Amino acid sequence: MKQRRKQLTALFMAVGMTAALAGCGSSDAEEASANGNAPHIGIIFTQAGLGGNSFNDLALEGVKRAAEDYGITFDQVEPKSVADEEIIQDEMASSEEYDLIICVGEEQIDALKNVASVYTDQRFALLDATSDLANVASYSCKAQEGSFMVGALAALAKEEQIDSKVSDGDTIGFIGGVNNPLINQFAAGYKAGAEYVNPEITVLTDYVGGFNDPTTARTIANTFNEKGADVIFHASGASGMGLFQAAEEKGFVSIGVNLNQNSIAPDYIMASMLKKLDTCAYHAITSIVEDTYTGENQLLGLGDGGVDFTVEGSNIKVPDSILERLDEIREGVVSGEIEVPSELS
Repeated sequence: MKQRRKQLTALFMAVGMTAALAGCGSSDAEEASANGNAPHIGIIFTQAGLGGNSFNDLALEGVKRAAEDYGITFDQVEPKSVADEEIIQDEMASSEEYDLIICVGEEQIDALKNVASVYTDQRFALLDATSDLANVASYSCKAQEGSFMVGALAALAKEEQIDSKVSDGDTIGFIGGVNNPLINQFAAGYKAGAEYVNPEITVLTDYVGGFNDPTTARTIANTFNEKGADVIFHASGASGMGLFQAAEEKGFVSIGVNLNQNSIAPDYIMASMLKKLDTCAYHAITSIVEDTYTGENQLLGLGDGGVDFTVEGSNIKVPDSILERLDEIREGVVSGEIEVPSELS
């Protein structure tokens, strides 16, 4: 095993990656893995790597929490390219050292299809994407439920005019990256949440056509604002920076997505809808620790901690009365009393 670990470490170094162990020292980790006392986990990030509070960072936080709670050990790898992802998947799987290999992001799907099909006894977890392979447990988030919460917040903010930038009209907006089923989960939840609070509200919806086009997103946001929308939510990746720019320039309120984006423009971003990949990673490892791994697709919502929203880091004060109302709405969603659609109607 020591020789195999040396080979893996050499590979990681050769492609400019890093390997790390948590839960105990390197020699202790080898002994624990050999004796079966602690699960040994591998996590392969997207080529974007760590830093900037990215999805990769969130996934790593979940692994670290599992290391603290369960005493697991882990190796973390930052590929420099998509091609590297398949190389590392294959090397980890062939080493037979890992109780679970976690792959982050949709960009790893094609590589995982190839590798997991060969190493059928190796257990994998895929975060923020889905797979139909029996040895790949997919963990995705119910984006519609988190979006429902910020939709309700948007309507309540309009209703109570919580900030000078928010008017008393009945129009808000949603900007999507592309018009596809995944992004429309965000749109459907946001619209339903707003309509739950105010059935008469109008939700303007448009799509950028990509996830790295802030110029187009800014144009859409300005158009929405001219039509009376002064609270606008986006699910458009890096394109959303254009929304935030427009909010600062025109003086309206925006809502971030996936990560806590409030600090980007705290005077103009009221809240952020969160996709909790840390929870997904933790759930995946828990299935190994508790021997409940099935390779099935898992969808985590508000009740599982898979999605949420936050106002932390925003300078726009959301009154306690609204936060209390949102807690009541959350309870309704979690209990099933409130049904949240995943498709636009």
